Amino acid sequence: MDAFPDPQTLWQRYRRFHQITEEEQSLVQQPYHIDASGKEPRYYQVEAINRTVEAVAKGQNRVLLVMATGTGKTYTTFQIIWRLWKAGTAKRILFLADRNILIDQTLVNDFKPFGAAMTKIKNRKIDPAYEIHLGLYQAITGTDEADKIFKSVSRDFFDLIVIDECHRGSAAEDSAWREILDYFDSAVQVGMTATPKETEYVSNITYFGDPVYTYTLKQGIEDGFLAPYKVIRIDIDLDVLGWTPPPGMVDDLGGLIEDREYNRKDMDRTLVLNQRTKLVAERVMKFLQTTDPMSKTIIFCEDIDHAERMRKAIVNAAGKLARDNSKYVMRITGDSTEGKAELDRFIDPEEPYPVIATTSQLLTTGVDAKTCKLIVIDRTINSMTMFKQIIGRGTRIDEDNNKFFFTIMDFKHATALFRDDAFDGPPIVILGPDDDPNAPGPEEPDGDPDDDEVADDDDDDDTGGGSYKFVVSGVTARVLNERIEYVGTDGKLVTESYRDYARKQIASEYQSLDEFIWHWNASERKQAIIDELEQRGVILANLAETVGKDFGDFDLLVHVAFGAPPLTRRERAEKVKKRNYFAKYGDKARAVLEALLEKYADEGVETIEDNKVLRLKPFTQLGTPTEIIRGAFGGKAAYEAALRELEDQIYEQASNE
Repeated sequence: MDAFPDPQTLWQRYRRFHQITEEEQSLVQQPYHIDASGKEPRYYQVEAINRTVEAVAKGQNRVLLVMATGTGKTYTTFQIIWRLWKAGTAKRILFLADRNILIDQTLVNDFKPFGAAMTKIKNRKIDPAYEIHLGLYQAITGTDEADKIFKSVSRDFFDLIVIDECHRGSAAEDSAWREILDYFDSAVQVGMTATPKETEYVSNITYFGDPVYTYTLKQGIEDGFLAPYKVIRIDIDLDVLGWTPPPGMVDDLGGLIEDREYNRKDMDRTLVLNQRTKLVAERVMKFLQTTDPMSKTIIFCEDIDHAERMRKAIVNAAGKLARDNSKYVMRITGDSTEGKAELDRFIDPEEPYPVIATTSQLLTTGVDAKTCKLIVIDRTINSMTMFKQIIGRGTRIDEDNNKFFFTIMDFKHATALFRDDAFDGPPIVILGPDDDPNAPGPEEPDGDPDDDEVADDDDDDDTGGGSYKFVVSGVTARVLNERIEYVGTDGKLVTESYRDYARKQIASEYQSLDEFIWHWNASERKQAIIDELEQRGVILANLAETVGKDFGDFDLLVHVAFGAPPLTRRERAEKVKKRNYFAKYGDKARAVLEALLEKYADEGVETIEDNKVLRLKPFTQLGTPTEIIRGAFGGKAAYEAALRELEDQIYEQASNE
């Protein structure tokens, strides 16, 4: 082609490719909602929205979208509803969820532009004065016929129903969700999920049809929209080797302990070993103390009882941190009024406390914990659906709070599910129980159907099922083995050492040390090279843990990839000071550059290349960023030139080292 096709030509090609008829064209062309802040859908959200709208335009009334947790399913849902609503295709819409927090977050965030046309269904009444209805299924149905208020309106009342987290029961034929969907069977029904549930009993694909669009965790990480992760897998001797009580041994309450071997699957379900709980808590706090003790952390436990014992163990292990603030660690479970009251603060990036939440299943879905940096799994997980939801609590990126990756600490071997092809593979219908011996029975709805404002209770096993647990205090526990694994560019966990993995990735991009040094010195922003390598799965924070936290980015990379002897950031900074190159600058500019050099020595090149650095101490004592840039350097271009020269001085000897 000698020119790029004009918009009309492209549209005609798009129409032919997607087989859009004249009758379907007006709906397909319905505009998106334009946000005053400039927010626009990402490319995969555009694809999901377009495919859904086009499917509806073609008369498809059951639509399934599969999008990984953290990829903006609710915003995607909003744009779908907005376009169908504005086009007049859907005049009354029901957004159906099963958790109060899902409804409340949606109401005030992504769905806010609907304004006065929108309402939350409460007081067991569907108000026909509104067009957009957000409802908990518990608020519109129940076990008694009188509770089924959805029948108070005609079967054709809603034109569109969107089922959020539809894997949680909408496709089970005997579920409360399904009864609602069957009643409004003439409506277009769109199912949204990160984890399509496919068993002999529950099949979203059988109900909704094949997904019109799928966007996986692997794609999200590769695209840079989702945070990559590393896994610390910890084996405890009692879990791996097992424990058999001496004959006639009784537990702390005097109960005779059953004479058999107990192992990982028994821990905190049928057997409580207090020393094991203490060991887990101490290991969690050791990690936080060596990284950041204020990192938001979720600890998934077997049940409410385990979550409470873990909370107490964390309080003891945290010491002064917990004494200084009683909300440093909170149990957030369905039965804890105090804990649930802290949920909004836990997920608020602006609120430092609570830092650690112990839970069982309450935080597995619907909680947008963007700043969560550590997920601890001390819970037996056999369900891929639950595993994906738990991992999804950490996948969100929050640039404003410096959250770009997260850590999974696994005490129950749950992360073995990462190696299952089903983790990031295509959803498949399981035809019968023989194909899946672990398939669960029909799913039951969560929460109390008689209370439209609760609906946040944990799932079935949260209370421990009422079975007796043997509680034993005197049995010691120790860490038998600890292994760190990282996610690779293929979305799978790297089984080789991370150092070897990083070396191969760097070498595939730069053939020699000289080539790397040339690119490093030629780059105006060193962060660009760091970002490029992070796309390949080379995370500098991970390298620092294997080599040393005092080494700078350049030295970490050349040492790991090419075996060059590394210098610490402080050593490089001292070499710059000895050259006295600052002498040519005025007093104020010299003070700024010396402070930048100190920042480099303490934190690294990313910090001094970040424009926000001038808003930090000690720069605030020298003036505002604008005053510093203009007053000390004469303008932005001169400041950036001085910064590049400082970096040249830091890495001046790189070619000779």
